[in-house]
Amino acid sequence: MKERIKEKLQILSDAAKYDVSCASSGSNRKNNNKGLGNASGMGICHSYTQDGRCVSLLKILLTNHCIFDCAYCVSRKSNEVKRAAFTVQEVVDLTINFYRRNYIEGLFLSSGIFKDADFTMERLVRIAKDLRTLHRFNGYIHLKAIPGASEDVLHEAGLYADRLSVNLEIPSEKSLKKIAPEKNYKEVYSPMNFLKGRIAGYKEEKKHLKSAPLFSPGGQSTQIVVGATPERDYHILQLSASLYRDQQLKRVYYSGYIPVSNDNRLPAISKPPLMREHRLYQADWLMRFYGFEAHEIVEQEQPDLDLHLDPKVGWALRHPEVFPVNVQTAPYEAILRVPGIGLKSARMIVQSRKFGVLRSAHLKKMGLVWKRARYFICGIDRELKAKDWKPEILRHHLIAQSVQHGAGQLSLF
Repeated sequence: MKERIKEKLQILSDAAKYDVSCASSGSNRKNNNKGLGNASGMGICHSYTQDGRCVSLLKILLTNHCIFDCAYCVSRKSNEVKRAAFTVQEVVDLTINFYRRNYIEGLFLSSGIFKDADFTMERLVRIAKDLRTLHRFNGYIHLKAIPGASEDVLHEAGLYADRLSVNLEIPSEKSLKKIAPEKNYKEVYSPMNFLKGRIAGYKEEKKHLKSAPLFSPGGQSTQIVVGATPERDYHILQLSASLYRDQQLKRVYYSGYIPVSNDNRLPAISKPPLMREHRLYQADWLMRFYGFEAHEIVEQEQPDLDLHLDPKVGWALRHPEVFPVNVQTAPYEAILRVPGIGLKSARMIVQSRKFGVLRSAHLKKMGLVWKRARYFICGIDRELKAKDWKPEILRHHLIAQSVQHGAGQLSLF
């Protein structure tokens, strides 16, 4: 690899680490006619860092040059950082060569804004198009959809990318205008709405015509920066719920604000709020898979998630009238809300109790977190004592248990 390319790669991969919306699930692009790679089933094989960030893709910026001056962004135009830009051919060559060496399984490509949204977006699309058509690359491709880009170029992007993401970044327009005055919510929601309509249209066409092309089969996602502005967790989760409901997003990603400047519009913090980010991901999981509404997870009167306990435990402690849940008779939905019981364990409980009485030994083999779940269930060989179910006492006990097992602030990268 040429030294200049290596230097660009170092600069632009480092700048890309601040964008966390890079998961690859949801696509089913198959390899035909002896092409290169595939993105079938759940997307691609991917690994994660300790705090859940995907690291299996070639994750780079096309450039860190940018015409905007967003206070929270390391690539803002006023920041004194070393600048670089790849050519279209350089990104294509890197992707193919890294894939053939088994370094990566796909490409996550974002960019600063060169001179306008269309100019930048067209180059992102050219890279994806060349990979698909010239090199017959069937691996995973995730492109950043640039707010302000025309519908024609966004449509073309959807024909070559497995997933597109339009980053909302800041959880309220008021805060966005304060720290990124050149941006507005209309320019973000406009491409989201356009892509939502096209994705739905192509899915419907695929039902009637098998030869219909794929259009962003992995859907679209977004990122919200947490901690750069004063919005509380209640507001953030309400926003996420609306994005899932109204925009049909596949994922909302949360990125703990990393201090990158001394701008007085931003909070003076020494560490990214990674535990808060972690709790938001847990809450998001409850909304997407466990049937929780946003207002159940965190209430307006107490607008922030408990950093000491996961949101499911927090909800259980606020609703002692629901517990203990009888695992022999309770419906699946009620069992799913028990702390320490996951989707797979809940299904196993409902299936297994058809064949006999469940004992604690059975439950432990089903994969539930017994040290947590045992305080919230009954109907087994160990009945709970009344003294065990006092929310404040139990809360302190569970926090102490968590500390004992080493839970604390998460590492960043």
